Amino acid sequence: MYYSKERSVAIQAVLSASKVCQSVFQHLVANETLTKNDKSPVTVADFSAQAIVNTCLEKHFPNDPIVGEEDSKDLQGDAGKILREKVFSLTNGVLNENEKLSEQQILDAIDRGNYTGGAQGRHWALDPIDGTKGFLRGGQYAVCLALIVDGAVQLGVVGCPNLPINHKEPEGERGSLFIAVRGHGAFQRTFSDEKETPIQFADILSTEEATFCESVEAGHSSHGDAIEIAKELGITREPVRMDSQAKYCSISRGDADIYLRLPTSKTYIEKIWDHASGNVLVTEAGGKVTDIYGKPLDFSIGRTLEKNKGVIASKASIHDRVLEAVQKVLKI
Repeated sequence: MYYSKERSVAIQAVLSASKVCQSVFQHLVANETLTKNDKSPVTVADFSAQAIVNTCLEKHFPNDPIVGEEDSKDLQGDAGKILREKVFSLTNGVLNENEKLSEQQILDAIDRGNYTGGAQGRHWALDPIDGTKGFLRGGQYAVCLALIVDGAVQLGVVGCPNLPINHKEPEGERGSLFIAVRGHGAFQRTFSDEKETPIQFADILSTEEATFCESVEAGHSSHGDAIEIAKELGITREPVRMDSQAKYCSISRGDADIYLRLPTSKTYIEKIWDHASGNVLVTEAGGKVTDIYGKPLDFSIGRTLEKNKGVIASKASIHDRVLEAVQKVLKI
């Protein structure tokens, strides 16, 4: 199934949300961020992007529930007034006159992301800003939207406002949008031009030719283990480091070849919105994604990937070799 309407709506939703993120970055400085209990920085952009995407989805697919990262509790009442006003102003700043939202409509839209997920029917998974630290430092971040049907990701759209169109021209045009529908390939386009280009993994024959793509934050993945795995695989090239699901995009178009998210804690459980879009993108670009035990990521459980541990994404032809090295180093 091609999901042509869903594909079109998801592209427009992610583009609009990416534009609000760019606007927020231009208008607000890093010290105006809110801190959640888990200490991850959350910005006005998170709330604005979720409001825009959820409003767009409700307009076109009113019966589809949404698993979103944010809720509106930090925007409510007198305590949330200053933040709420910023979200209101910056959200409406990128919307057309006939699309403007009231404060209450914005709060309601954000709270549409409270679905618990599961194995039955359709739902969307949204990460309004994946890579908040990357966003704050002017680095890589992504707006990630995926359609999950009966527990399987069928469509993924990822907007990367700061990712160069061509990685060989890092100072060139930025703003890359990635689209994949299961069974129909993976594509890239710019924010400014609707023309799509098919993408695929780099044509490498062995892991010795490969490059890692890693998180900037060591707390997200064990860099020490990655160094040992690189030795096992004969990899000598310096890793590419960036935040967010931009890593999935980067390997899918051949900038790098292997993305590892190695466990840094026995208790941490991955969230579905951090991996759903990237999962289908990598698969459609000729890659394979599993956890460190070689199991496919299971998006049918709910809001988390509680049946999986870690993530290994690479070109399909070298995946078994990468998995073998990961398990040897981690002593699995």
